Amino acid sequence: MVEEGALLWEPSPEIVRDAKVTRYMEWLGRSGDYQDLWRWSVDSPAEFWTSIWDYFGVVGERGDGPVLSGTMPGAEWFAGATLNYAANALRRAADDPGRLAVISRDEAGGRRTFTLGELAEEVARVRAGLVELGVGRGDRVAAYAPNVPEALIAFLATASLGAIWSSCSPDFGASSVIDRFTQIEPKVLIAVDGYGYNDRWFDRAKVVGDIAASLPTLVARVRMPTTAAFSEAAGGGPGAPDATGASGAKAEPEGTEAGAARAEGGVRTLEWADLRATAGPLAFEPVPFAHPLWIVYSSGTTGLPKPIVHGHGGVVLEHLKALSFHQDLGEDDVFFWYTTTGWMMWNYLIGGLLTGSTVVLYDGAANHPGTDALWRLVAEEGVTYFGTGAPYIVASMKAALRPAGLAALRGLGSTGSPLPPEGFGWVHDALPEVQLGSFSGGTDVCTGFVGAVPLLPVRAGVIPCRCLGARVESYDPSGAPVVGEVGELVLTLPMPSMPVMFWNDPDGTRYRESYFADYPGVWRHGDWIKILPDGGCVIYGRSDSTLNRGGVRMGTSEFYRVVERFEEIADSLVIDTGQLGQEGRLLLYVTVAEGAELSDGLIMRLRKALKEELSPRHVPNEIIEVPGIPRTLSGKKLEVPVRKILLGIAPEKAANLDAMANPEVLSHFTPLADGRT
Repeated sequence: MVEEGALLWEPSPEIVRDAKVTRYMEWLGRSGDYQDLWRWSVDSPAEFWTSIWDYFGVVGERGDGPVLSGTMPGAEWFAGATLNYAANALRRAADDPGRLAVISRDEAGGRRTFTLGELAEEVARVRAGLVELGVGRGDRVAAYAPNVPEALIAFLATASLGAIWSSCSPDFGASSVIDRFTQIEPKVLIAVDGYGYNDRWFDRAKVVGDIAASLPTLVARVRMPTTAAFSEAAGGGPGAPDATGASGAKAEPEGTEAGAARAEGGVRTLEWADLRATAGPLAFEPVPFAHPLWIVYSSGTTGLPKPIVHGHGGVVLEHLKALSFHQDLGEDDVFFWYTTTGWMMWNYLIGGLLTGSTVVLYDGAANHPGTDALWRLVAEEGVTYFGTGAPYIVASMKAALRPAGLAALRGLGSTGSPLPPEGFGWVHDALPEVQLGSFSGGTDVCTGFVGAVPLLPVRAGVIPCRCLGARVESYDPSGAPVVGEVGELVLTLPMPSMPVMFWNDPDGTRYRESYFADYPGVWRHGDWIKILPDGGCVIYGRSDSTLNRGGVRMGTSEFYRVVERFEEIADSLVIDTGQLGQEGRLLLYVTVAEGAELSDGLIMRLRKALKEELSPRHVPNEIIEVPGIPRTLSGKKLEVPVRKILLGIAPEKAANLDAMANPEVLSHFTPLADGRT
């Protein structure tokens, strides 16, 4: 048993001296420790964020407008400034085209690399292809794609035009993707017809067809090449992927003409080779600081997934700050975070290009052919900073792994869910020279609010600090800040990477209700946090009922749309029992319709539908029949109170029985006798 707070790692004088944040402090002419720097960053936000722009020499025009004006939720950053994310990501390509920019790996053994020059050339080609399709500033380009170079190239090409990117992973089911993409009305869909995972091939051609048919604004559909290395495994038969060359161009069958586009229902259908067929100039559209860069999705408990829009400028500044000062990344680093294109960590990973780092893209399962798969990749590619979800670290601990060949590795990032003290202890024992950085933030800001920094020690179960520029506080039920007590994680100061808006939310109502309904002018994030007197933090998981499985947040309403479509199901309630130190169980409670029964066959069909339409991460551990679903007098399902009951809180304390329409059903929701919740 590892005691929370036990000292596990301390930076050497050499680590402190050489840290990127130390050099920044020297450039500022500031002395003092990290807490002094953090306090200045939140007390003087205009000076701090201006210094980030100047220190990194952001490519763009800063203008002479105010750095920060207004307050949350209407704060405006760098009025009058113009820039482009892609210009900053590819800024080194002209002067150092031979520098390695991207390493791409897949679980079947495939490996590709791109230098900065090659990456820039591919971006220019795809940019020209998008222009030919009529894509311009403000248009949306959607991708249903694995974590492969083509996705990164398409994103950079989209951003270079001032168009707006949005992506989902191909393990998402059709309904999940349609719920997202129909809201943003994309002009182009770039999609893969299948993908490999855990030594299996998954044909997604029909899903892609269903997605495309649901998007009336499409003018073109681009077929992204699939992973060549799975061809042999798939037997070359139906559903097997097409062979691709190193450039990503599809090998055309004999007798066809590359570049010939088909028309389906008025929508042009192209191969990836067609999209990149023409060499074009690499140019970058200057856009305002808050111009939409991408749309990511985060779900609440009701309604469709929230389409969160981040701006070019906010992401550039935030990722330069976070990756350089908290992950300590620079031009000599190889940066890898295990993620998919459907998780904001993909957006964070590719931000490594802003720092000059080489980024590693991996497409496949973390545990194939064994639990040590990612550790072997880290060793083979000389990764210097490796990030993953807390469950992978826990799985490595349970498997008693002792990763070898990691001489280059100096930092290990953990996110997605809280890492228990035992996970911290395993990292210290197995990798004593590596700094563990547990981070917590969210899709909402595409970064961490709290995390690590090379200047501070690592203690078991404790996140070392609040990140620079993030004024994080813990609020008690009355809205007063507390130290040393668990409370609501709030931000009392705006950050540049906060959403510039939600898509299709013209008056900002949904945006305000999502973060500012509880504390006017203060961002409530929905996590439980304890801030320690020394500035360290402990995260205790979600304070709302949003489901968080493997780092992918999904709203309960998405479950209900699948489950309650079944005629046999009259009502349902889904609860994630995850808490500090464990992901928890996903429990689906159902009330069956009159004359129906919860048979084994129905359970199998429910599981299959949830797996295919949502994702494999969101298949319930158990499906349990109950006589009724608890609701308020106004008809709302009582998700948060039921979760509290399952975690051991008495029903009368977890719920206001007088405000319930059917309080008698609460007796059917109790912690499982064997403690599996």
